[in-house]
This record gives sequence, C-alpha cells and structure tokens, in this order.
Amino acid sequence: MELAVEKYKVESEPYYLPTKNEVEVFQAAYEARLPVMLKGPTGCGKTRFVEYMAWKLGRPLITVACHEDLSATDLVGRFLLEGEETVWHDGPLTKAVRIGAICYLDEVVEARKDTIVIIHPLTDDRRRLPIEKLSVILEAPPEFMLVVSYNPGYQSILKDLKQSTRQRFVAMEFDYPDLEAETAIVAHEGGIDEATARDLVRIGQKVRNLRGHGLEEGVSTRLLIYAAQLIAKGIPPIQAAEVALCSPITDDKELQRSIKEIVTTII
Repeated sequence: MELAVEKYKVESEPYYLPTKNEVEVFQAAYEARLPVMLKGPTGCGKTRFVEYMAWKLGRPLITVACHEDLSATDLVGRFLLEGEETVWHDGPLTKAVRIGAICYLDEVVEARKDTIVIIHPLTDDRRRLPIEKLSVILEAPPEFMLVVSYNPGYQSILKDLKQSTRQRFVAMEFDYPDLEAETAIVAHEGGIDEATARDLVRIGQKVRNLRGHGLEEGVSTRLLIYAAQLIAKGIPPIQAAEVALCSPITDDKELQRSIKEIVTTII
C-alpha cells in the first residue's frame, strides 16, 4: 500500500499562482470530506490547480481523462486473464479509494451517463464504492477526495451533468487570470521576459473578445505558454504567436486573418 501511495505522490511543488481564495476553499472542502467540481474554460489552470493542491495536502493524485467510451468497468476494475488464472485489477477510482488518494475526473461530462452514476455513493455521507464483480463495498478513508472538472462553454443538452450529479458537489468557478497574474504565469512557465509575456497575454485577451463573433473558444493560458516556449527556443515572436495562438483555435481563414492582425498590431 505504501508503495502505491508513493507512486502517485506529486513529488515537487507545481507552479501555481492563486487568483482568489481557491486554495483555502479547496482545503476546507478536503477537511470537510466534500467532493469538488471545477468549472472553467479549457487551459485555464484547473488541472494544475488540482496537482498543486495534491502536493500541498501531501496526498497521492490519480487522474482520469474522461471520454465517451469510458465505462464503469474502466473506473472500477475488471478481471483479466493471466496465464491460466483470472486476476482482478483495480481501476483508477478503486485504487484511489483504497489508498486515500485524490481522484480527479477531468472533463467528466465526456463520460457516459451510466458511468457517472458509479461515483454517486462516493459523493454523499456514505462515501462508499460498490464493486459488484467482487461483491464488496469499499469504505472510502477520510483522506480520499473526489474532484471533477468540465468546461461549461462546450456543453450541449446531450453532454451535461444531471442535477442529481451536480448537487452532490461544491463547485468552484475558474477563468483566465487577470493581466498581471497571467503575465507572471506565462513568463515563468514559458521562460521568457515579462515584457514579451505581457504582449502575448494582451494578444490572448483581445482574441478572447472574438468569442461570440465566430470563435467558439478563446486562447487558453496553456496556448500562451506554448507560444512563450517557442519564443524561448528562438522562434520569432510573430511566428510563434501564429502557430500557437492562431492556427490551433480555428480553421476559419477570416478569423485567422483577424487574429494575425491582432498579433502584428501588438508585437
């Protein structure tokens, strides 16, 4: 068990710059044994925040990238044939319960609805995980915590959390940081000077204003860091901005032209 705990520990402190009191709220939820839902746009720092909190709380972290083919069996576990025997293998959710880890279900709405139901007993005062194939019910230890995330901007009627699931979580809203905070993040993570980082962030902010004008999603902080990393490796800033901020977010030529104009105006 100790080996398993150490395997999933976040060993070094992840760089995370708090923007409000999210650290205190998450820690309070952990101490109260409450499940947490993180809501916010793609690439705004939700996953990094969870990694930082796992490090701060000294708990192992098991992350699951949810997708439409994710089954309850994938989360809980299955019997596999090994030689002439069938051997049970824990899924990530079961493993997290056993070792008292933080289990992070990233983009949880991408999972099938019948899969999401399996987490319900873990999100109320029961804090239990039924494993039907083993005919056992695991009691979650106090250290176990369930965290889910999703991007509300991408949800449709077919891909949304039911109220019966939503109301089992406390929800924390995330968004892109303000100019100063995002500049500091891009400079640190991208390895560039503050002035160049500020230019990239200003580009990002202006591109985000195009949402609702043909652009589905704005430039994420993650993409700004990618542009910074290219610049740090010697790519000219305008070219770095075009390949990291322009081409990934849209195939529309008119929108790409508008974004390129923003890039050349600021840089």
